[in-house]
Amino acid sequence: MTGQRRKLWTAAVLGAVCIAVGAAAVFGQRGAMAYVRAEEVSGNSVDYQEHVSDRYITDDDRAEADADMLYYMQSLEVRYQLDQKVMENLHKLFDSAVYYIANTEMSVTDLWNYVAQTKSGMESAAVEKVSMTTSEFLQVGDNWETPTVSYGQQVSIVLPVVNFGTEELNDLIIEPVTSTSVTEWPFEPDMTNYLQTEPYIPGNSTKDAAMENRREFTFLFTARSDVMSGYYPLKFHIWYTKAGIRCEEPAELTVYVKTVGKPGSGVIGGSGQETTGARPRIVVTGFETNPAEVYAGDTFTLIIHVRNTAKDTAVTNVLFDMQAAQEGEDKTNTYAAFLPTSGASSIYLDTIAADTDADLEIEMTAKADLAQKPYVLEVNMKYDAGTMFDLTDTASVSIPIYQESRFDTSIPEVAPADITVGSQSNVMFSIYNTGKTTLYNVQVRFYGDSIEEASAFVGNLQSGATGNVDVMITGAAATMDDGTITMEISYEDDAGSLTAIDKTFTLFVTKEFDGEAMMDDMMSDMTAEEEGGSGAGPVVGVIAVLLAAGAGGAVIYLRIRKKQKNAKALKDDLAELEEELKEEAEKKDKPEAF
Repeated sequence: MTGQRRKLWTAAVLGAVCIAVGAAAVFGQRGAMAYVRAEEVSGNSVDYQEHVSDRYITDDDRAEADADMLYYMQSLEVRYQLDQKVMENLHKLFDSAVYYIANTEMSVTDLWNYVAQTKSGMESAAVEKVSMTTSEFLQVGDNWETPTVSYGQQVSIVLPVVNFGTEELNDLIIEPVTSTSVTEWPFEPDMTNYLQTEPYIPGNSTKDAAMENRREFTFLFTARSDVMSGYYPLKFHIWYTKAGIRCEEPAELTVYVKTVGKPGSGVIGGSGQETTGARPRIVVTGFETNPAEVYAGDTFTLIIHVRNTAKDTAVTNVLFDMQAAQEGEDKTNTYAAFLPTSGASSIYLDTIAADTDADLEIEMTAKADLAQKPYVLEVNMKYDAGTMFDLTDTASVSIPIYQESRFDTSIPEVAPADITVGSQSNVMFSIYNTGKTTLYNVQVRFYGDSIEEASAFVGNLQSGATGNVDVMITGAAATMDDGTITMEISYEDDAGSLTAIDKTFTLFVTKEFDGEAMMDDMMSDMTAEEEGGSGAGPVVGVIAVLLAAGAGGAVIYLRIRKKQKNAKALKDDLAELEEELKEEAEKKDKPEAF
């Protein structure tokens, strides 16, 4: 510390102590230190400078800070009637702060921040054992009655202020705590200054005396047109001087006013907050499509279910905007997955009542080239609720889009096309996935009366891919029909659903060639034909040729015999029909008996 600064600091502190000692002689019975103003320390009025600056402090700044803390300490003593022990603690804080300021280089801003911290510490030490606060001796009178006002009406608020303390309060200033928010203040902010003043309120020793000496302050307010219904808290700040000391913080008194708002304006809670939360919300509770399954390229109706979750507030001017996800292979080829058939993607509702459901219905078309998967549709909501405007919410729904599974096959190659029981034929063909979806677990099963069942596993076929089938078919019994063999082609889709489609090809199976048995069969046929008068000559010739042809000739013979048998069966059927028609005609020609 420099000599000059030390002299100034010492003079300031000694001067303050001398004044305090002199004052103690006057107030010696309470042991209190008198109130000392900063200008009395230096003998002249202090030239207060701006307390926010980056320049380094001078000795004058230090003296000013010391005097300010001393004055504050003395005001605490008078305000709370502190005892000797508490004052000793305050002096320790004061001395420590003076020493720190005297020996520390800092800016003006840092100095006064430190002074504020020191004063806060003094305040905490002073009120640690003090039970009475301002709000305990300044209260609202018992004659208060909560007024009621409807939206747009005027109301007079008469605030009765009672001083239950024994000391007189001077220079009172009463000011309501206003706000522009309808959830905090129910009245129109039609004035810039609601201040009212009162010269004094005397101290009182009894409650009756305090009520008799109360002061009443009247405020005229107009309820807002958008005021909510319920009880609003009205807060008033009261500034005062007590025993020559101006209060550091105002007393706060709270009363209530009952308001009646317009229908749908909402309800305010006693704490000043809406009872149903910060604001109502609209949520999407579900959706459905008609038809239930939407395929790419289809036009469908989308029904979205929404709900106003507020228990007591309706929402109005509700606008829903549907935005489908953008699809496309690159940035230059993008498009919405769904397009509204009307050309407009927005739906408007006048209102949705509190705690009520509503349905949105819009017709849309799914793009024909969409892949099979769910597509997101964003639901953007904008609405008003009571006094809150342009509230927004967003929800989304996922709409599954299906693609028709399609495939085609090449013509099966069957080699050989005729086999005997126990021998095999090679069947080959290709499967083409002509759809836009993947075919999973593609399998082919071969079955028929004349073959042993066989199968082939192809696997997964992506869109546009080809799968090849190559399988050996074994003959199990002679063909007794037209030789049709069924091949069942099955696959699974994305959801695991199984689809099976049948296709056919022709394969004849014969018994192993037995010439003797075949001759007996042929001779039996010949005998029957001779009896019918058809003649055996041609048949003998055919037999000779067939015998020369071996097994292949036997197959040809069987086919011929089958055709002959079919022709004979048809001939017999026609004969029976002709006989029946003849009998019917005869019955009609006979005269009826009397």
